[in-house]
Amino acid sequence: MRRRALSFLASVFGCAAVAATPASALPKARPGEVGFSAERLKRLDDHMQTMVDRGQIAGAVTLLARHGRVVHAKAFGRRALRGGRMPLDAIFRIRSETKPITGVAMMILYERGLWKLDDPISKYVPEFANLRVVTGLDAEGQPILAPVSRPPTMRELMTHTAGFAYGLADDPRSPADQAYYRAGVLRSASLNDLVQKVSDLPMFAEPGQLWRYSVAADIQGYIVEKLSGESLPVFMQEHIFAPLGMRDTAFYVPEQKIGRLAALYDADPATGKLIPAVEPAWRDVTRPPAAPLGGGGLVSTARDFARFAQMLLNKGELHGARILKPETVALMTQNHLPAGFVVTTNGTAGVLNPSQRPFPFAAGMGYGLDMAVAVDPAASGAPVGPGTVSWGGSAGTWFWIDPVNDLFFVGMIQRLGGVGPGLDAQSRTLVYQALERPPLVAAPLARSPAKIATAKTASTR
Repeated sequence: MRRRALSFLASVFGCAAVAATPASALPKARPGEVGFSAERLKRLDDHMQTMVDRGQIAGAVTLLARHGRVVHAKAFGRRALRGGRMPLDAIFRIRSETKPITGVAMMILYERGLWKLDDPISKYVPEFANLRVVTGLDAEGQPILAPVSRPPTMRELMTHTAGFAYGLADDPRSPADQAYYRAGVLRSASLNDLVQKVSDLPMFAEPGQLWRYSVAADIQGYIVEKLSGESLPVFMQEHIFAPLGMRDTAFYVPEQKIGRLAALYDADPATGKLIPAVEPAWRDVTRPPAAPLGGGGLVSTARDFARFAQMLLNKGELHGARILKPETVALMTQNHLPAGFVVTTNGTAGVLNPSQRPFPFAAGMGYGLDMAVAVDPAASGAPVGPGTVSWGGSAGTWFWIDPVNDLFFVGMIQRLGGVGPGLDAQSRTLVYQALERPPLVAAPLARSPAKIATAKTASTR
């Protein structure tokens, strides 16, 4: 009865209707107290304000923390171009930053012994017992399909190596993505409907052959519902958001909070100036979604996501609320990709426009369970510590969590595709040039999941 009541509340009022456990805010620190130069950190402020002044973004919120204390939290510009100033508690569409949260939901069920990484997905989704893959095109340009050589595994599902497509755009170079797009996979009436559609559509590739951004986290959302007996919004609220005090994170923005929702923009292809984004109805975050997408449906604030990030940095716990065991967080945040697999996006850049050729996001980059992992940061010149996990969202948000330096950063804007592939990298450079007391440099992580080495966190006090 309790589950039915929670499900009813979530469906009518959204996750925000379920009371959250009161939680204290993350403590604050002066930059110098945790090894940062206050003067150099101002360069980050200057850069974000320049982005506003040049009309590249309407506004932004950034938040930086180290040793469990907030060093920097600031809002820039306006919530909307012709609206009021951007508040620190502005609500943003975090899109694919939903994926790590869905990954945590999955790992909560993993800890209960309800699934295993190397189980076939079809053990939990029988509809996937007869998946087919595109092997070519016939004389009429129609895809030729053949049964997959083996079922994809749960590990492959959580690392985008299962072979599924995404269907974010009507991509003429990918018959599988075209099929997903035209079938309206992301516009499904429920997560069950989404799974039924995917089961009848062609796979992009054979399982375990390559890294390909996909609908995998949305399928995970269905599995969470099936294994838990709760809707995905209710499960996340009950087991993640409420315990962590993430009071503004949900699958839609209730009416009383609409005034804090940041406006979404796109870039005019002719002038490059910001214009209001035009999106389909299923993307409307002001009403409950028909299918709560575990791959991109959440809205959140910098404060809320900071609490999620600190929980991961604390190895699964925040202010007495234990979400995952340390061993489970270690499993999530290690690289699971075989050598030679290439991650082609950071979740923000290169996602929405099929005319852009996929590019390696960064040398030395691996992928854990629902988030990227910096295996060898020196290979790409990234200043982060080995084992740093990160991801972003196609509406412009991004984050990284660096266990070696014991810090995390959350950046939030609302411009489709961000501002190209550079804003997250620029913010990283500006943060680390202000870091005056870094720990000892750790060795690169192993690329093979069978040879994962845990980076030691050196004392920085």
